[in-house]
Amino acid sequence: MANETHSQNFVAIKEIRDGVVILKSGALRGVLLVTAMNLALKSSEEQEAVIYQFQNFLNSIDFSIEIVVQSRRMDIRPYLQMLDERLLQQKEELMRVQTKMYIEYIRYFSEEVDIMKKYFFVVVPYTSSQTSYRKKSIIDRIFGKKGGDKKKKDVDLSMSEEQFQEKRLQLEERIGVIRQGLQGLGLKVEYVDTPALVDLFYSLYNPGDVQKSVVGSESIET
Repeated sequence: MANETHSQNFVAIKEIRDGVVILKSGALRGVLLVTAMNLALKSSEEQEAVIYQFQNFLNSIDFSIEIVVQSRRMDIRPYLQMLDERLLQQKEELMRVQTKMYIEYIRYFSEEVDIMKKYFFVVVPYTSSQTSYRKKSIIDRIFGKKGGDKKKKDVDLSMSEEQFQEKRLQLEERIGVIRQGLQGLGLKVEYVDTPALVDLFYSLYNPGDVQKSVVGSESIET
């Protein structure tokens, strides 16, 4: 129990509530899941137009955002289970043979190679006070882990429900701006809810724990 408490001191997150990450500093974070765009498939004119529009989008916002790319190992067990069910339902012999060969190939390939999928997130912050933004690790930058004077760790930074709702409204306004700007680029944007946030943060702090990190991953699929 003592080790667990000691480990929690290194986690900047205090609470996840209503799809909002509450940091120990009192700041809030909202996370958006954004689809990718393959510029290589577009013409040079289309590429220039997208880049110009994205530049205008960045210049239009007056607050910082964090763009995070996460590579996560895919859990293909549900996919294999679906194929097995299709195999049982298949009546044509040729299709049964081809489906069985495909299942065996996918199963062998997944055992030999880690099948990865990239997720693109935009982290939208809101804090009522300006804080320093030194160069830190990716987790510390996203979640605002504090450094410096250790005496500050005993300060009570809890907020009332009224204060939380007020801050959340400000955060939602920023999220709306980001969502509208990215959708204007033709990207699909989804707000990451509480269960998916828990899964996301668990995978960040426990990158080697594949079995647990896949829990709830379907809720942030695009």
